Amino acid sequence: MNAIPAWAPYSPCAVRCLGADEARVPVPVAALRLVGAFMTLLAALGLAVVHPLVRGERRAAIVRSWCRTLLWTLGVRVAADASTPSPTAALVVVNHISWLDVLAVASARPGRVVARADLRGWPLIGPVAARAGTIFVDRHRLSTLPGTVAEVRAALRAGARVLVFPEGTTWCGAEGGRFRPALFQAAIDAGAPIEPVTVSYRSAGRPSTAAAFVGDDPLVASIWRVARTRDLVADLRGHRVLAPTDDRGRLAAAAEGLVYGGRTAAAAIRPVPAARASGLQRPGVSRRVGVHVVDVLHGHPA
Repeated sequence: MNAIPAWAPYSPCAVRCLGADEARVPVPVAALRLVGAFMTLLAALGLAVVHPLVRGERRAAIVRSWCRTLLWTLGVRVAADASTPSPTAALVVVNHISWLDVLAVASARPGRVVARADLRGWPLIGPVAARAGTIFVDRHRLSTLPGTVAEVRAALRAGARVLVFPEGTTWCGAEGGRFRPALFQAAIDAGAPIEPVTVSYRSAGRPSTAAAFVGDDPLVASIWRVARTRDLVADLRGHRVLAPTDDRGRLAAAAEGLVYGGRTAAAAIRPVPAARASGLQRPGVSRRVGVHVVDVLHGHPA
């Protein structure tokens, strides 16, 4: 894997969301990429039958290989920072920019993914995601949240890595949202470590928002934009692993601070016994990013 580039993904030099100045490949090349991606998705139907029958490293290898293949068909390369060891049974918390985030992170940190509930009903993708062990969360029905926390806790206790996007919605990349603390409770209850990971994108060596999936951006348009982008790279940077604490709010703030490079001061973390669970504060913030309005409640809460 390549090293993380020197430029900071959340530097003050903001990039315009969904800018039109990205380097592009010819339309026929993009079309071939989409054909390859569709064939890879079809292959996932067969893999979804085998996936529940295997365990441990073999299961992780299947997920890792399939994600890398799908990214390759779309012309996307992953550059992961391997300087920080990644625990296997951990809550991996990641900032959220695009549907590509799931593939990029899973190609380096395979595990069970917490995703938006309506993904289950998507043609082809929904059944594959369900068979792969995706944990679905309905962010519009907070009464179901304790059940989701319990499911994540059980997965962590069983030794699985769980991938979570605690912002609750996608952001353009030049800005980000607050990390919601609810699912951090699962790590506290399970005594599982938390690994913060930063994802960012670049194209032709420059910071890129081509992968951003925000506001009312149609999924088809987003996929086509990714397929048209030349030399798109997803950069993954792992940070120091956090021990579970008795305060999920402080834990969420610490993880957010690491992911966003100190934008939020990281709280002091100390190992303590698992604590009680409680509810999630309902977000209600709408913020304008570039040319799209991103709503924490009504965006794309993948």
